[in-house]
Amino acid sequence: MAYATVMVGLSVDRPNEARLEIAGQLAERFGAKVIGITAAEFSPPLYFTSGEQAQKLIDQGRAAIKNRVAEVESEFRAAMQNRVTELEWRCAEGFPARYIVQQARASDIIVVGEAGRGTIADPFVQVSPSDLVMQAGRPLLVVPDACNWLDLRSVLIAWKRRAVADALPLLRKATDVTVVEIVEEPADRMAALSRSRMSRHGCRDTGSVHPHRCPRNAAKQARSWRG
Repeated sequence: MAYATVMVGLSVDRPNEARLEIAGQLAERFGAKVIGITAAEFSPPLYFTSGEQAQKLIDQGRAAIKNRVAEVESEFRAAMQNRVTELEWRCAEGFPARYIVQQARASDIIVVGEAGRGTIADPFVQVSPSDLVMQAGRPLLVVPDACNWLDLRSVLIAWKRRAVADALPLLRKATDVTVVEIVEEPADRMAALSRSRMSRHGCRDTGSVHPHRCPRNAAKQARSWRG
């Protein structure tokens, strides 16, 4: 099991350097194809005009988006040059989240940037990772804007069966794996089974399983793990 195709969702109005770098590192580690993808929709202003002036405004807005998409494509190709052997570019005029969900089946993992902090994502030009993870049907790797290294020395799993299955290719390359599980009853503990499965798939067995009855305690464990 490996990631044969990495899809990287790019933005027309936010920095793309970090997500491009991590997508490139993923592709290099797995020998994967990379699909660059973006979409945007012209958003008319709140106080809109009509008639010929309105059409002119729409045409200008759509042209600006088209030009920006072309710039993002050039950014994508430059970032992947000499790093991967197979590239593909996909773009559309439309809502970006909807387009990425439609195209997600072509990938094994999707790399996107973090949401803007303290702001609501503009659906005309931005993708909210929290929405995408529920709709794409593919594992999602969310990259902070300041990140420039795919650090797999230590990995934390907030245990969920599907999440472990999707992350197995990355977990095999990790040096240390910690599993945190929230349980209501001792009989519900499943993380040990997850650990056993990871071991059978070639993941390094660290023996680190931390069950918690309280989500607050699990969050405290996560903060401690991050140092």
